[in-house]
This record gives sequence, structure tokens and C-alpha cells, in this order.
Amino acid sequence: MVWTLAPTGQAQLMEKKTLTLEGARTVIAAGVAEARSKNAPGAVIAVVDDGGNLIALERLDNTFAAGANISIGKARTSALFKRPTKVFEEIIRGGRTPMIALNDFTPLQGGVPILIGDQIIGGVVVSGAASAQQDEEIAIAGANALQSMRHTEMSRPSQAITYLEGPKVAAAFAKGSPLVAVNDYKIHASRREAPGMAEVHERDTDIIYVLDGAATIVTGGIVSDAATTAPEEIRGSSIRDGQTQRLAKGDFMIVPNGTPHWFQQVQGPFTYYVVKVRSQM
Repeated sequence: MVWTLAPTGQAQLMEKKTLTLEGARTVIAAGVAEARSKNAPGAVIAVVDDGGNLIALERLDNTFAAGANISIGKARTSALFKRPTKVFEEIIRGGRTPMIALNDFTPLQGGVPILIGDQIIGGVVVSGAASAQQDEEIAIAGANALQSMRHTEMSRPSQAITYLEGPKVAAAFAKGSPLVAVNDYKIHASRREAPGMAEVHERDTDIIYVLDGAATIVTGGIVSDAATTAPEEIRGSSIRDGQTQRLAKGDFMIVPNGTPHWFQQVQGPFTYYVVKVRSQM
């Protein structure tokens, strides 16, 4: 997607979807299929973006020579004026002939806007079918193709990536500290050189990947001397009746939220990544 600033005084951004070449090809493919089903082999199908710029055009066999230019003109009209071209043909037929003096204006039936949601992202036009009504029906079939797709090939806004230089990551592992913290997840560069307390994270699931060293972890069971030390966090001196698992370099473990766990023994330094994923309440 393309991001544009909102009008002055509004502290927000407006999101704009953009039609891609693949999206235009999808529209044309649907139009071609509809034209063939209607036995209209001479149709020309043109797709433009929301600025009236041609993205793609296809001429079926046996079309008339002027079909391409007419289709492009009708497509621009539909996209720029945000209306089906049939509307303007009827207005002019009703007597408002001065409208034909407008630039980029081809008021002939057969062009329709392409919408995603309530946004007009371009226009599609057909010329050369058996009738103007058939032109419009084929164009509508093409425009509707994007609406019916589960995943349209539109460009989308990229979320900001997170990059940390190696020295910063190494420094975090040297003392054991968080690397990234956002609303839904946290990433810790964890380091242990001795056993820790038993822990229960009521909302956070721990996804553990061991980088170096070894440790024995106990999961499940009952936390001894359990006490709430922070919101949704419980600590205790140890765990009884739990399951014991040895962890070493390259091992992977997921500890679901609400599950007691305790690093009972550590052969250090024991370093590991922990991704903490927070469940929704």
C-alpha cells in the first residue's frame, strides 16, 4: 500500500491500496473468461490505475482496430471520474453535451471502477463485444474478480523490521537481558550460571532455544512456597512432582503459559533465547 498524509490538522495517516500488474492481470483473465462465455471474441479489455494510467491491455482475436484506444479512454474516464461510463453516456444523451469537452473523457458504456472495500483503485473497460451492455457486463466480471479473491496481489504497508547488531546481542547475553519488548511478545537474551527460582507466567508462553551450555529443567508439578511477585507472575523455591528434562545446545522447548518451570541444575554459562508470547485475556 501507499501511505499519504491526511489533510492538515488531522493527526493521522490515510491508507491507500494500489493496483499491481498481477492484480490487473487477474481482472483481465476474468474478463476474457466472461467474454468467451458470452461468445464475444472481438473484445478489448483495458485496466488502468486510479490515476488513469494504463497497466495492462488485452486484445482478443478479431477485434476492430480502434478498440484499444477506445478501451483505454473509457477506462480512464471510469477511474478518474469514479463512475461507470454508462452514467456519462446517459447524461450526455439527456442533453448535457458540453461535458464532451472534458479532458480524458470517453463517455461510452463499458467502463467500471475497480474497488477494494470502499476504495477505487483503478478502472476496467471492455470494447468490441456484441453490444454496449455486453461490454459493461464483461467489465463488471473483471472488476469483481479482485473482490472475490481471498488474497489479492496488492502492495501492503510494511511493518518496521527489528535489527540488532551482533555486539549488542552479545552484550545482552553477557549479562542476560531483554532484547525486544512489544505488546504481544518479548525476546530475551537469557543467561544462567546457577539454578533459579521456580516460575509461573500466567499469560506468557516461553519459547526456548538453547545456544550454549546445559541445564536441567523441571516442568509442571506444584510450586513450593509460591508467591505472586509481579502482576501475573508467580515465584517459588522449587517444584515437586514435576517432569525433568535436560536441555543442551541446539535444543528447543515450549513452556505454555500457566505451566510451572524451574531450572534445577545449570552447567554454565547456560545461554538461550526466550521468546515470550503473551496470550490475550
